[in-house]
Amino acid sequence: MPKTIQEINEKIKKKSAVVLTAEEMTVLVRKEGKKSAADKVDVVTTGTFGPMCSSGMYINIGHSKPKIKIGGGTCTLNDVPAYAGWAAVDVYLGCTQVPESDPLNKVYPGAFKYGGGHVIEDFVGGKDIRLKASAYGTDCYPRKKLETLINIRDVNEAVLFNPRNVYQNYNVAVNLSDKVIYTYMGILKPGVGNANYCSAAGLSPLLNDPLYKTIGIGTRIFLGGGTGYVSWQGTQHNPSVKRKENGVPQAPAGTLALTGDLKQMKPEWLRGTSMIGYGTTLTVGVGIPIPILNEEIAGFTAIADEDIYAQIVDYSEAYPQAKPGPALGEVNYAQLRSGQITVQGREVPTASLSSYSKAQEIAEILKEWISKGEFLLTDFVAPLPGPDDGVVFKPVNERPID
Repeated sequence: MPKTIQEINEKIKKKSAVVLTAEEMTVLVRKEGKKSAADKVDVVTTGTFGPMCSSGMYINIGHSKPKIKIGGGTCTLNDVPAYAGWAAVDVYLGCTQVPESDPLNKVYPGAFKYGGGHVIEDFVGGKDIRLKASAYGTDCYPRKKLETLINIRDVNEAVLFNPRNVYQNYNVAVNLSDKVIYTYMGILKPGVGNANYCSAAGLSPLLNDPLYKTIGIGTRIFLGGGTGYVSWQGTQHNPSVKRKENGVPQAPAGTLALTGDLKQMKPEWLRGTSMIGYGTTLTVGVGIPIPILNEEIAGFTAIADEDIYAQIVDYSEAYPQAKPGPALGEVNYAQLRSGQITVQGREVPTASLSSYSKAQEIAEILKEWISKGEFLLTDFVAPLPGPDDGVVFKPVNERPID
């Protein structure tokens, strides 16, 4: 019999809700069937922990004496430039930003030892952050220079705002060239010497809700060790890609924009990350609960690694040059997690950029929060654009400039 979110929340308040992780749900559905599982289970928890470049934080540092208008001026946090074009003392720091003194890839491959992602990790961890700001001065904001230490405990607001996280499936990256290449998918050896992937697969949030039946704008989630929300579809949200009969996309598809109170979060789940030859990023922990409202949703949450397929893509030429055409093949995540796949007739070792053990831990933490009555589900969420809504991620429309 179908359930409602309100009914499930009442059970959560009474600590009587039945909560399983996505792994546990897969076992139950395959043992007892979708109908029995839907009757027994109220919530399934998911998790993922991997590098997510489209992440950052905004903070309000409070007003100095005399006041300063950083907006329109410049600002750095631990020498990493932050965006100050909003208002007097609101700044945004993206995780891929690096100090102006960083040699970047001039000494190839660049090490990118410290950047925005590392600042965010340090800030969340309670470390003092050096703020330097300059302004042009106005009658109401006369100060032109500010150098101080700021701490997450002292700022007015500190918010994690990530425009694109939790990719619904992704590419398997290989290198067809005769030289080593350095990418956001890690170091790729020449001659298809390795294959890298990045997904929690059967535990991944959007792969357990492939058609966005329950995850939408307003969904309350585990974010960075605290609570957060889905605030919009993520950038590059592309739900119209080709899918298998089970609804699971075969290529990068849906994405989520996520927001949460940084003061609740923990550095364990927000890790500054250096990608050799590419740049810095932030490894983010996300867990999303899926209410089991009916048999169909129970079936979706029974997804397993062998049911999810990803495209093998050449990152030496096809990807960087945006060349159309078929991928080098496709493989499922059971094959990827076995440590070896076959590409062009040869056995290739695989490695994951995301941590499956950490994804399991996130799903367990979220399960515990819900079981203890500490985490309620969002009563109503606005739906994300789905496969039938005609939303397609389009490349830049390059036009000549007169």
